[in-house]
Amino acid sequence: METIAIYDTGGTFNKRYDPIKGELYVEKRAQALKTLLTRWRAPEYRYIPLIGKDSLEMDMRDRIDLLSRISSDDAKKIVIIHGTDTIDQTAAYLADAELEKCIVLTGAMVPFSIDTTEAAANFGAAIGFLYAIEKEGVYISMNGIVAPYDKIKKERSAGYFR
Repeated sequence: METIAIYDTGGTFNKRYDPIKGELYVEKRAQALKTLLTRWRAPEYRYIPLIGKDSLEMDMRDRIDLLSRISSDDAKKIVIIHGTDTIDQTAAYLADAELEKCIVLTGAMVPFSIDTTEAAANFGAAIGFLYAIEKEGVYISMNGIVAPYDKIKKERSAGYFR
């Protein structure tokens, strides 16, 4: 099987609750992903922690860094763990670069540390999609849907993607 590069930029997927501060924070040690990958027989993969931010804090420098790293990566199949608030912006930026790769961005509306179901399902769908498709492009995997980045949107009022 072809190796998948997994880039982790942070987002709600990685958030944990700090009982002292009484708030959620982006956990930068990738505990959520490490837990998923040890409990599930993951395919060949290479993990790349990169940004470690809530997507609302991501800026153009972060996207340029992500694009640079992906462009120089030999992997043709890539998953990006990303926050849902600006996942569409990053996806569009990567699509404009016209990389000869299949890239799937995914995340979670609820932190893995609070409820594992959504994050695990979104990540699993992203991995399965990469192995099932041969076509290059940029996709988003959320709420049981994997679609081209410009065909799936976050419905903020409903709390899910469609």
